[in-house]
Amino acid sequence: MSLLSVTNLSKNFGKFTALDGVNLELNKGEVVGFIGPNGAGKSTTIRVLLGILKATKGEVKIFNKDAWHDAVDIHKRVAYVPGDVNLWPNLTGGEVIDIFLKLNGSANRSKREELIKKFDLDPTKKCRTYSKGNRQKVALVAAFSSDADLFILDEPTSGLDPLMENVFQECVMDVKEQGKSVLLSSHILSEVEKLCDRVSIIRKGKIIESGSLSELRHLTRTQMLVDTREPITGLNELQGIHEIEEREHGLSFQVDTVQLEAVMKHISQFGIVKLESAPPTLEDLFMRHYEGVGGER
Repeated sequence: MSLLSVTNLSKNFGKFTALDGVNLELNKGEVVGFIGPNGAGKSTTIRVLLGILKATKGEVKIFNKDAWHDAVDIHKRVAYVPGDVNLWPNLTGGEVIDIFLKLNGSANRSKREELIKKFDLDPTKKCRTYSKGNRQKVALVAAFSSDADLFILDEPTSGLDPLMENVFQECVMDVKEQGKSVLLSSHILSEVEKLCDRVSIIRKGKIIESGSLSELRHLTRTQMLVDTREPITGLNELQGIHEIEEREHGLSFQVDTVQLEAVMKHISQFGIVKLESAPPTLEDLFMRHYEGVGGER
């Protein structure tokens, strides 16, 4: 049974349709990436999940409870980190973390101290003195110190430096190993690639593609650079070949991943001297979905 289930979710603001038939599922012990450009509907979906917005149509269940009517019960088992954290300016970071943990009903002091140290956070400073990155750290320490079963993270590493992003990724893997679930909305595609079991791509309020990374890579191309003893002929007659260029040391081209085996067989008969291939990344997939769409990159 899925921990989180979104079925045909629609959300209208007047005549504007922000979400149009969104389907999303998250199972126990799973990390699901939720990606799309600004304005695609990620944060609106998350606000519906949290019971902040009421769906116009569709069903949203978390722990088999209704996200709108049972929001208070659901929140006892959910940790949420937004992309821009606002804190009480006159409280210290440590005081804010303690408030969040009390609200959540958890009091794991050792975990709290461990995470404060890992994230290199000074908990004695007033929140008004914190940079954006430090405000994010406060929210992340509070979230990962809690005993939540579901972590909803909306651009959680916004403002963090690369070292702290690594600490965040360790935290996500830790909670996953404990059998907890994570919904991660992120612009950092390398982060999604490292952490997520499955990915859902949203565009203009609709989920346009969902699946594991290996399933989604049929949409991407592998970049290849090949140097052979004899000149390669007939390459442009093969299926799935794109952007052939002659280089100083061989040929450069892109190949659809599904055609890779056939292409390798073809070029091997010309005597391969050197072969370089760059595997497709989630970024390739993402950009191919949006290329040519003005203002949506």
